[in-house]
Amino acid sequence: MGAKDAVIVGYDVISPLGSDLTCQWQRALKGESGIGRLTRFTLPDGFPVHIAGQVPDIDHEDYPFLSARHQAAWSSPVFKYSMLSVVRALQRSGLTISSDIASRTAVTYSSAIGGLDAVLKADRRLQSENKLPVPYANPNSCINMIGGKIAIETGARGPITSTITACATGLTSMVAGSMFLAQNRADVCICGAVDFALVEPIVAGFYTMNGVYNPREGRENEPPAMASRPFSADRRGFVISEGAGAVIIATREFAEAHGLRYKSELAGWSMTSDAHHFVAPYFETIRDCMAGALDDASLLPQDIDAVNGHAASTRVGDKVEYDALRAIFGDDLPPVCANKSMIGHAMGASSVIETIFTLQGMSEAVLPPTINYAADLEIDIDCVAEGKRVLEQEFVLKNSFGFGGCNVCAVFKRVD
Repeated sequence: MGAKDAVIVGYDVISPLGSDLTCQWQRALKGESGIGRLTRFTLPDGFPVHIAGQVPDIDHEDYPFLSARHQAAWSSPVFKYSMLSVVRALQRSGLTISSDIASRTAVTYSSAIGGLDAVLKADRRLQSENKLPVPYANPNSCINMIGGKIAIETGARGPITSTITACATGLTSMVAGSMFLAQNRADVCICGAVDFALVEPIVAGFYTMNGVYNPREGRENEPPAMASRPFSADRRGFVISEGAGAVIIATREFAEAHGLRYKSELAGWSMTSDAHHFVAPYFETIRDCMAGALDDASLLPQDIDAVNGHAASTRVGDKVEYDALRAIFGDDLPPVCANKSMIGHAMGASSVIETIFTLQGMSEAVLPPTINYAADLEIDIDCVAEGKRVLEQEFVLKNSFGFGGCNVCAVFKRVD
């Protein structure tokens, strides 16, 4: 254990399961789904997507940045949800970013999609009313502005960067933050990701890419809660969702000097590029990414107690991830949780939301279930389909794979 190791001192999440961390976790343990009817916008006639994972409204929360005037300027939801997750995570950590630590506090909180909704709104206004965009239209669309607003809200003045690796963005933000700590460029880092992709052209675009859930003929009226089916024989694509998650990491040295409690640490990580296809995952580089994370943590496959899978519910993606897991673990593959079965795919935020669920499970020695599972003869996997499972977890491997072949795997260690 080194003084500059990244330990997790606080986190918070907002997902389709709710806005309160405890409530979300209890719903996850019960195997409840946050997937429902798509109501984020009015569906035009013939629109092909009808379900989604939507987060609850947070306008009732008592925080200054949720004022009516603030929201009028920063209209994209990526801002208020990201900042709320950060404020709560800091509160949970017990850390106040005072002037004496501000210059040593980094921000890597990011987004895969950002505020594209603001650009779309400005374009529609320009086309239909011939009115120029409002002054805040462009700032709303800048992905790096999310981290910038978080820095303004918290007073963090250390290194700041936006880590964008598609669906892996949230986990990449933690890796980037850990590098700042390891290189002694910061003592604390505000990590995480936010995405609100339920915007008409994005949702429809995922449909035309044949990635989003598309029910079989005759099964169009299935309950939305049954749509996301990772590793399942009848999986039919991912369910688009939204959300935000923040994780506060610090060096072990800083945490102990400031009396910050921690129950887990980032023990190792790896990143690879598929250099293969713009969306289809590649077995060799995904396998190498998992192996690299284990090697970085100085662990053997048998040391891993559980895996939190990327598991998006796509035909090809789930099979490639399974094949890579088998290549690493052989016949001793540990249980693999697939949180997207309950929360859908929140784009860049998905990996940090799932990481937070991983950390909760490690702390409480329990694995949440993978729901909607029907055994696939080509995927011989234990995905905790029977319901929550009590299991001591010292080491958990978290996988996340993004468009463009961006692979990130991390090993988290429970600290007693």
